[in-house]
Amino acid sequence: MVDDGENAPNTSHSDPRRTPAGASPLAPLPDHRNVNTAWWQELWRRHARITTPLRQRGLECDIEFGLSAYVVHVSLPDDSFLIIGPPQESDRPPGDPEGWIVTRQHSEDQTLHEVIYDSAPSTDSGAPERPEARYGGSAPHLIEAIDQRLTQLGLLPSPSTPSGEPLVSTDPPALAHKAPAPSDNADRTPSYVYGDALLVLTEQLNGTDSYTDAAALLHQILDPASGLLERLGDFFEAAGEKAKEAEQDDGFDLSYDLADAAAEIRNLGEVLHVAEDRMRALTPPPPTPRPPAAPPRTPRLPAPVLPPAQRHTR
Repeated sequence: MVDDGENAPNTSHSDPRRTPAGASPLAPLPDHRNVNTAWWQELWRRHARITTPLRQRGLECDIEFGLSAYVVHVSLPDDSFLIIGPPQESDRPPGDPEGWIVTRQHSEDQTLHEVIYDSAPSTDSGAPERPEARYGGSAPHLIEAIDQRLTQLGLLPSPSTPSGEPLVSTDPPALAHKAPAPSDNADRTPSYVYGDALLVLTEQLNGTDSYTDAAALLHQILDPASGLLERLGDFFEAAGEKAKEAEQDDGFDLSYDLADAAAEIRNLGEVLHVAEDRMRALTPPPPTPRPPAAPPRTPRLPAPVLPPAQRHTR
């Protein structure tokens, strides 16, 4: 990993200065005194799944207090900016809202004001549900919507891919597996390609002697934007929404259980947010000293040859 810049704070949290090897350089951190405070660093960590992919696109981000909650402020090349935050009066913890609202604003030109994305639950029972409301607090769909709109406006400093597909992480995938079709014959032995992929990752971890390589494998799991835990959280959220579609009491109960599972998985990522850096800081144990070699043995001299005994004659 490489430093973003000399003005980055030295923090024990998941370090916003750093970017994985081979990835595009991140946009610099904001330059103000709060960057070096523990409370700001904690807010930054909680919003890393939003700020990291945006900084990968060259967009400078900051965390500030809005009307009633902390929001992400994103500077755009035309002097307009994005405000990404939760619904007003949200009682959820910072960085984990029930939905995201993204607006584009300009300090002097009010005609540029627009809502780019709104996945917050509707407060009007008579209003039709917005399509993106099904995604709630999911970050990838929010980033995709920002990608599409800024690309249309020509305001994306670092387009994600030549094909125009949204990019949430510039890390190359460690493994590529083709998922089996859901209609595979049920009598056949099931293929657990995703579990097998994780097993391969585990075997790589067991087989490495480098703590730097071990940290890179941890990054695949703990990256706040595209790591396995974040993707598992998205998966359980989607499963919960699927359960709701049944419109049955048990479906709603199941959706709550799956939403709780997604929250616990993401909480695990927050608990382990410094594990990658701690792993990288480890040093291999010193080699076990070999016992000193035994001194060379002095060759034994051959036994002296005695002369034959003299016979005495009478």
